[in-house]
Amino acid sequence: MAAGVYWLRMPLPFALDHINLWLIEDSDGWTVVDCGIANETTRQLWQQIFAEGLQGKPVIRVLCTHMHPDHIGCADWLCQYWQAPLWMTGAEYLSARILSAGLPGTDATGAVAHYARHGMLPEHQEKIAARGGFYAKAVPSVPGTYFRLQHGDVLLMGGYEWRVLCGFGHSPEHASLLCPALNIAITGDMLLPKISTNISVYPIEPDANPLRLFLDSLPAYHQLDPQCLILPSHGQPFIGAGQRVHQLEQHHQQRLHDLLEFCHTAPRTAVDVLPVLFRRELDLHQLTFALGEAIAHLNYLWHDGELERQQQEGIYRFVAVPESRRGLRGARVNSQS
Repeated sequence: MAAGVYWLRMPLPFALDHINLWLIEDSDGWTVVDCGIANETTRQLWQQIFAEGLQGKPVIRVLCTHMHPDHIGCADWLCQYWQAPLWMTGAEYLSARILSAGLPGTDATGAVAHYARHGMLPEHQEKIAARGGFYAKAVPSVPGTYFRLQHGDVLLMGGYEWRVLCGFGHSPEHASLLCPALNIAITGDMLLPKISTNISVYPIEPDANPLRLFLDSLPAYHQLDPQCLILPSHGQPFIGAGQRVHQLEQHHQQRLHDLLEFCHTAPRTAVDVLPVLFRRELDLHQLTFALGEAIAHLNYLWHDGELERQQQEGIYRFVAVPESRRGLRGARVNSQS
């Protein structure tokens, strides 16, 4: 990959069936960047790497780009195994602690209520309830202490300086890592080569506008060197960050346009608009991500004053605002009996 930077790929039990992880070699040990999901398969693969791939040197740091289960799931196990510290941003760490604990609002009850408000069918609600707290199962524990990363921090790893670049929208405070000397950027899930990063609204912050946060974060990646090698969490490494940013911006603007047109003819729930955004069959795991993303796009237009949100019998529906009233930014709720 590059001097002292090594690429690992581990399986995931989802439609997105892999995650890329990274090892950065120092004279006295290794930094692990992202950890894989917490299951026995991942732990066995790590044990094989410990035995065959670390050249007799320990793991001295575990760094997680963000708090999603495929990135932080094995962090506590790795940190305990090597007595190594966890490094991540504050919002990601605290979110992981809250979700792993399954506190009210983050558990299955909160998820069912959230999706029900947006039109999820009762049979799907029952499956969500039966699945229980997905995050708490996928991330059974999080290290009790951590070292905080912040935007603009410079880390010395492998004899090179790596700058922390924070992005928002996909997760609370996602950390990418840029090494100018190597012209490499580990972008986690913020910049993927082919699929669009999932941008969802979650039960704990139901009126959030994560798509605005994500789009506002993208220009920083547009400024990377055109020949910078992007190391993403899924898919193949690639060159051309600026072009990929442009594609993502165009993708979301087209989806917003399509949704606005669809909501012109009648009030729509988030479930109603799923076929506009996703033209494939969705399993339950994919359905929750897709519905979260649909809400994110609707909330974006709602916060921008393009859509009005109506509530009737506990269900949210979105309808296009007449052009004469558009541009009045700020969320509004119209309640109807």
